Parts: sequence; structure tokens; C-alpha cells
Amino acid sequence: MKKILIILTAILLPLMASAQAQITTKKIKISDFPEKTTKVVLTGNALFDAVLKEEIAARWRIAPYEFCTWEEFMNDRNSSDYYFLLTTSSQFKKESEPGLDMITLVKGGTGATINSMMEVMYMPLASSEDPSGREYVFLPVFLDIIQAHTLNSMEKDLHGYVGLSGYSTNMERSNNMEIVFSEDDLNSAITTEFMDLNFDSDIVVTDADSADDYILENTPNTLVSYVVAPTGANPGSYCYKMLINAETYEIYYFSRHKISKKFGAGFLPEDIKRINSYRNR
Repeated sequence: MKKILIILTAILLPLMASAQAQITTKKIKISDFPEKTTKVVLTGNALFDAVLKEEIAARWRIAPYEFCTWEEFMNDRNSSDYYFLLTTSSQFKKESEPGLDMITLVKGGTGATINSMMEVMYMPLASSEDPSGREYVFLPVFLDIIQAHTLNSMEKDLHGYVGLSGYSTNMERSNNMEIVFSEDDLNSAITTEFMDLNFDSDIVVTDADSADDYILENTPNTLVSYVVAPTGANPGSYCYKMLINAETYEIYYFSRHKISKKFGAGFLPEDIKRINSYRNR
């Protein structure tokens, strides 16, 4: 019996080691990102593409890049020599058509279809049907966040699998920071009475243009809200909520909720309570 166990162990150990060696995590799969060329896929929208080209040239710093058309992307997507940064439309189960535009970073590979390509990360950008225009202000912010998150995911698998919501713990460092909410980013459940009870003197509510000025001016010690939700915000869609450091472009809060008859788009009372909880730790 002892001889049998020794023989079985001698056979199984190499097989187990081989199986373990074949397990590759996201961290390993994207470890080649800095050496590969990132192809930035143009949308065909002249204004957006012009701004995208300008911001990529000014801010993209972690890998070689080049621009390509959608047709070139379709031809090259099977090549493992490339990563692709592209704008995609997202459609949830109960939506009759795509409701949100996302900026998505994916890895090329053999036999890849758009839906099966390995996703490094995505950033909610704007409503597909009726974008507000704020996406142009926040585009450089999103490019910085995409790069920072990709580098973090290369260092630790936790970042790659938890995603952007993992950065909400940054709110613990926001005790002495001002938070600026665009009034359009607040859910209707956040009433004057609620604000009187839950908004301290460091929380400001203003119009979208004034809120965006904090980003444009890189105002120190300030967080600015940004919400992405489909036009009409029909039940079954998702709403994404963010707080961005206006000076460093770091993401301090990221959350989403499913829109329902009870909960429409925008920061909900529970978001404000969660934010206050972080700040009071």
C-alpha cells in the first residue's frame, strides 16, 4: 500500500503542478500591456474624435498608442499584439436599445468577437441618446482613471476583479475636502429637508457648469460629482455615480444602482449616508 501511495504521489504531483501553472489571473493576462500598442478606436463623431485625439496625445503615457477606425479595429481585433480603447454602447436586459456609452479597454486575441474580448476595464461616459456635454469636461479625467486602474490591476488582482468601486475607500481621506454636487446629479429623494440634516458646510450644490469649472480649474481639495444614466432613466437600466478629485483626477467614490420605480437616477440618500460614513471614520 505504501508503494502504491508513493507511485500515485509521483504521478499526481506533476499533473497538479501543470494544472496550477495553466491558471492565469487577470494580472498575468494583462502583464504585457506596457509593451503592446493600444489602438484608440475613433467613433466617427468629428467633435468627439478631435477632443479624444487631443486628450490622448496630452495624457496617454503608459503604453504606445495609435489611432484607428472602426473598420481597422474589426480587422485587427484578433491580434494579440494590440489592446483597444473604444467607445461602446451598453444595453441592459430591460432596455429596448442601448442606453449608455462606455469607454472600454479590451485585449485583442485569436477568435475574439467584440463581446468575448477580455475586458481590462470600462468607464461610464454618457447617455447614448442625449449626452449632456459634460463628458467632454470629464474625458481627460476618465483617461487618467483608466491608466491608473490598469497599472493597479497589473500589480494586484484585487483591483482587476473588484473594479472601480474598490476606490470608494478613498473617501476616508476626504474629511477636510469640499464636495461639489451638480444639482442634476442628485436624485429627487434628496429633498431640502434631507440636505439640512445630512449636508454639512463642506457640501455644495450648484449647477452643472459651475460644478465642471472645479474640474477645468483643477481646484485643490475638492471632489466633484458626475452621474451617468440613460435618458429617461427607465426601470431596469443602471445609474453610475462618481466623485472625482478635481486636482488629481483620482476617483474617490464609485457606485451604481438599478433604476426602478422607487429609485430613479442620481445620488440616492443612501449614497450620501455612505459618503458621510466614510468621511466620519
